[in-house]
Amino acid sequence: MQEKKKAPITKHLRKKRLLKIFLAIIIILIIVRVTLPFIVLHYANKSLAGMPGYYGHVQDIDISLIRGAYQLDNLYINKLDSVTQMQTTFFKVETIDLSIEWRALFHGSMVGEMVFQRPMLRFTREKTDLDQVKKDTSDFRDLLDAFMPLHINRFEILQGEIAYHDSTSKPVVSIEMTNTHVLAQNLRSVYDADALLPATIDASAYLYRGNLNMKMKLNPLATYPTFDMNTELTNTNLPELNEFFKAYGKFDVNKGTFGLYSEMAAKNNKFTGYVKPVIVDLDVFGPEDKNDGFLHKLWERVVGSVGVIFTNQKKDQIATKIPL
Repeated sequence: MQEKKKAPITKHLRKKRLLKIFLAIIIILIIVRVTLPFIVLHYANKSLAGMPGYYGHVQDIDISLIRGAYQLDNLYINKLDSVTQMQTTFFKVETIDLSIEWRALFHGSMVGEMVFQRPMLRFTREKTDLDQVKKDTSDFRDLLDAFMPLHINRFEILQGEIAYHDSTSKPVVSIEMTNTHVLAQNLRSVYDADALLPATIDASAYLYRGNLNMKMKLNPLATYPTFDMNTELTNTNLPELNEFFKAYGKFDVNKGTFGLYSEMAAKNNKFTGYVKPVIVDLDVFGPEDKNDGFLHKLWERVVGSVGVIFTNQKKDQIATKIPL
């Protein structure tokens, strides 16, 4: 009779032991979940602060273990001037979401996707950098690779901004391309791997009342650049770019719109394409310039005369097709 009583007791102890182990695992997971964002945040900020030529900081990191993702909130990266060590804005973003692309798992690939919410990328020309050409785009790409351990198969930019600033010019030039949207898919050829151009990039932006649209098919894994791209820019208001014209061309524009049409393709280390700029209703010299100096007036008349020579009188537009 005593042996029969031991079995329930042993079974009860085993259940209690399993329950303790289960609770211990739950507690450990909770501790890891609570402390992991702080550990990752510390590591990220240490890495951002130690980048050669740059200084960065991220305000917060959110981790979603179930989704296999994490978010960088309010990240900024500044460029350090090589001489003065002064910082200028290079990149900032409201949110970057980095995650596993679950759809690709069904195709046997472990790849990632990135979504940028309200990013701003700014290229700046400073006095101490005049003799140095920096590959900012390559540096930025390498930086993102450090944050995403997986190969990127999809990325999207929402409400982005790309800016160029030249504080050395007179007047100071500041050009912005706003409301930028970019969607790039299948960059690692997870789907339709046998297609010649399996990846796609669709982009649009707003440039001083004008609209920019670009569509591109490409093979990012090809040995040589392989792509087919169409680009269209329409109705950019030229007077809003007068800072640029005054600084680099020594003239301004009273009226006119600018457009650009381009097709480019590359395959087997060969390249072909064209660029067709179109200027409509151009007015360089007018009553607004009556108080300008003599030499400035003379130069604007020269620029305006060149425009008249190449103008299609029926359409009142300047257009030329430049083969590449």
